[in-house]
Amino acid sequence: MGAATSQERSGALARAWRRLMGLRKSSMAKAAELAKKAVKLGQDDPRRVTHSLKVGLALSLVSLFYYLQPLYEGFGVNAMWAVMTVVLIFEFHVGATFSRGLNRLLATVIGGAIGLGAHHLASLSGKTGQPIMLSFFVFLQAAGITFMRFFPRIKAKYDYGMMILILTFALVSVSGFREDKIFEFAHKRLSTVVIGSSACLIVSVIVCPVWAGEDLHRLIVLNVEKLANFLEGFGDEYLRKLEDSDLNQDKSLFREYKSVLETKSEEESLAIFSSWEPRHGRFGFRHPWKQYLKIGALIRQCAYRIEALDSYLTTKFHAPPQVQTRLEELCAEMGIEAARASKQLSSSLKTMTTPSSATPHLEKARNAAKALKSLLKTTSWNHATDLLAVVHAITVTSLLIDVIDCTDKIAESVNELASLAGFKTVEKHL
Repeated sequence: MGAATSQERSGALARAWRRLMGLRKSSMAKAAELAKKAVKLGQDDPRRVTHSLKVGLALSLVSLFYYLQPLYEGFGVNAMWAVMTVVLIFEFHVGATFSRGLNRLLATVIGGAIGLGAHHLASLSGKTGQPIMLSFFVFLQAAGITFMRFFPRIKAKYDYGMMILILTFALVSVSGFREDKIFEFAHKRLSTVVIGSSACLIVSVIVCPVWAGEDLHRLIVLNVEKLANFLEGFGDEYLRKLEDSDLNQDKSLFREYKSVLETKSEEESLAIFSSWEPRHGRFGFRHPWKQYLKIGALIRQCAYRIEALDSYLTTKFHAPPQVQTRLEELCAEMGIEAARASKQLSSSLKTMTTPSSATPHLEKARNAAKALKSLLKTTSWNHATDLLAVVHAITVTSLLIDVIDCTDKIAESVNELASLAGFKTVEKHL
C-alpha cells in the first residue's frame, strides 16, 4: 500500500510538473507572439509609437499640479480634472485633439454657467423646493441635450461636447446643493480643464504633429493609385482569360481597388478632423476637405464600375475570328489609357502640382471606345455564340466607358482642388 501511494504521488507530481512546463512554454509563446504584433504595429506606422510617448508626456506634465505642493494648494483635488482631461481628449490627429479640447472647454463654460444659474433659481424656492427645482432642471437639461445629440451635424462634430455639457451642468448644479463655495468649485473645474486642454494641444502641435488633412490627402492619392493598378493590368488579364492561359499572376495589386469601397467612413472622419485643425502643414490655414470628400466619392463610384467590370474577366467567350483580335486590342487600349490618366492624376496629387497630361489619355480612350462601337455595329453576327460574344463585348465596352467618364470627373475635381489648394504649375519646356 505504501509503495502504491508513493507511486501515485510521484505520478501526480510528474503530471503537475509537465502541466506547469507546458503552461510556461505556452505563456512564452503567447508573449513572443504579442511582442511580434507590437513590433509590426509600430513598424506599420511609427507615428503610433510617437503618439503613445506624447500622451505619456502630456499626462506627466499635468500630473505636476497634483504632485507639487505649491500647485496643489492652488487647485486641491480639482487638479485631478486636468489629468482626466488629458486622458479623454488627447487623440492621434491634431484636429481630433483640438476638436475634443474645444468641445470640452466650451461645454464646461456653458454647462458651468447654466448650472450656476439653475442653482440660483432653485435657491429662490427655499430649502424645501430647492432639491425639487434642481432635479427638474437636471431632467430638463439632460433630456433636451440628449435629444439634440441625435441631429446628424451635431452628432458629427459636437457629440463629445454635448456629453460634457450634461456632466458639467449636473456636477455644478447638484454639488451646489451641498457645497457653499459653488463659484470657487466652478472656477477651479474650468481652470483645470483649460490646463489639461492646453497641455494636450501644445504637445500635439509641437512634438511631431500628425495632421488629419495630410492623412486625408495621402488616402485619396493611394485610392487613385489602386484604380490605376487595376486598369493597368486589365488588358493583360482580359487577354489572358480569352486565351485560357495557365499563367500565374500576383493579384494583390490588381485587386486592391476593393479596399477603396470601404474608405468612406475613414475619409469622413479625417475630413471632420481637418476642419478643426488650426493649421494644415503644407496646405496653409484652410484645408479644402470638402473637395477631398467630393474626389473620394467619385473614386468610389469608379471603383464600383471597376468591380462590375472585374466580374466579366472570369467569363470566357469567343468572337468571330475577324473581329476577335481587334476587339481585344481596343479593350486593352481603353484600359491602358484610362490607367495612364489615373496615374497622372495620382502623380499630380502626390506632388501637389496642377494636372496637365491626363486629358490626352482620356481622349485616346474615348477614341478607342468609338472605334470599338463602330466595330460592333459593322460586324455581322450569325450564330448564337456570336450573339453572346457581342452582348459580352457591349457590356464590357459600356463599363469601360463608365470608368473613363468617372476618371474624367475625377480629373475635373482634381483641377478644382488644385485651384483651391494652390497647387504648383509645372512649366513645360519646349
